[in-house]
Amino acid sequence: MNLKLLLEETASKYANKTFLVMNEQRLTYAQVDEAANKMANALIKMGVRRGDRVVMLSPNRPEFVTVFFGIAKTGAIAIPMDIRYKLGEMANLFANCTPKVVIGESDYIAPVVTALPRFPHIKQVIDIDGKFQGQFTTYQEIINTSPAQKIKIDIAPEDIGLISYSGGPTNRPKGAAISHQSLVAEAEISVRGFAQTDRDIMMLFALPLYHNFALGSALLPSVRMGSTIVMVPGTGVSISSLMEKIEQERGTMLLGVPYIYALANNIAEREGIKSDLSSLRLCVSAGAVLRVEVIREFKKYYGLTLADAWGLTESVSHVTCPPMDGTTKIGSIGRALPGWEVRVFDDNSNELPVNQIGELVVRGPFMKGYYNNAQDTAQAIKNGWLYTGDLGRIDEDGYIFFHGVKKEMMVLKGQNVYPDDIEETLLTHPKVAEARVIGIPDKLRGEVVGAAIKLKEGMAATETEIKHFCQERVADYKVPRQIVFVPSIPKVADWKSVRAGLLPLFSPPPGLEQKKV
Repeated sequence: MNLKLLLEETASKYANKTFLVMNEQRLTYAQVDEAANKMANALIKMGVRRGDRVVMLSPNRPEFVTVFFGIAKTGAIAIPMDIRYKLGEMANLFANCTPKVVIGESDYIAPVVTALPRFPHIKQVIDIDGKFQGQFTTYQEIINTSPAQKIKIDIAPEDIGLISYSGGPTNRPKGAAISHQSLVAEAEISVRGFAQTDRDIMMLFALPLYHNFALGSALLPSVRMGSTIVMVPGTGVSISSLMEKIEQERGTMLLGVPYIYALANNIAEREGIKSDLSSLRLCVSAGAVLRVEVIREFKKYYGLTLADAWGLTESVSHVTCPPMDGTTKIGSIGRALPGWEVRVFDDNSNELPVNQIGELVVRGPFMKGYYNNAQDTAQAIKNGWLYTGDLGRIDEDGYIFFHGVKKEMMVLKGQNVYPDDIEETLLTHPKVAEARVIGIPDKLRGEVVGAAIKLKEGMAATETEIKHFCQERVADYKVPRQIVFVPSIPKVADWKSVRAGLLPLFSPPPGLEQKKV
């Protein structure tokens, strides 16, 4: 099975059923499949061939879906990228994947357009909004003129269908190369785990499809089952607006990061619940640590038990979730889903007994490896197991408990961020001699970025100056929220020790005491 057949089989069975809803736009499965065929035929005419890389720069919108499946139908590799990346960040990733085509909304492709001479491998640009009409092919031109006949290209299950970059660009980008077979297998696993059917209406809010949680747990399972997806724009739309949309569309499933559910609790406490949410049968949280307090408050206000799932980019999407019959253990991330195997290893790859904390390793339909990165692939995949870098334990009933991360990483509203990325940017500032970045605990966001900076001798700088410097160079969520200037920075290699030493220098967010490291 591959992504091309996944859509085509469902479009044949559910041709006239509504697939995508956004604002006043409603598209059936047949319409999406036809648009994907037009996109595929246009890409082939542009010279795109099996295995070529096509970058996508788009927020959630129906065109994201038609473009994604259009790429899949050609046998090329879709690379959805974070639309918040700055040009320098994208350039690092382009050097790794050398895309032939870039497709996206006008505002998000604009930085690439201005720098096209830097990327000779980019042969075509497709503009979704049409602001570059006359300079590049627009999405609407393709829909209006490209033929809709089916694509006759053989796509092997083991062909790479997706490259998803994990944690953001670094000097050695980690692009999880995932096969068609693994993408379809994870969709099947998710369907069974969430008991999803063709009657489900999946609400998609503040969870971008360029992240694997939305792609692997919302989009692909919905295509597999013929469910409907309602896209609620995340920019400028409140939690209250989401709830109104749930009532209007009779939404049954909602996926989100803990931050969204914490906001929902705040709204319920402050304003009460004004919408009829009785259609909701399942709310799933993933992407970051879900605090027990949030689960209890959500149950109190909404009468629903939050399902805490766990997975990672390299596993396509979630590996665990609680049983759908409501039997779970508060604080756990559920059990391994059928199709996945989870164990706990020590630093010498020995399996640990029940309730011993070690590294969580998984076996199942995970990535083939990191694209053009054999070194990190060899560290991540050993003897058929994927080493996740996450710490946890498994109890006597098979419930898995998350105990933090082994790797140097922060999780901000479900977004993985590597301190090295931000430190490298800070060190390019002409006044900065040394910099260390840590995660500061935050009640709503999980963590926020803090930076300790030692300035060069005789130099002076302000927090505002450093933040502005970062804003021009990295995605907004990587910009430090707190900056402290220090006379020296501990010379220790262990990140947790550095964090323990520096954390007291930062002010904890209101209402949250500093956590022990």
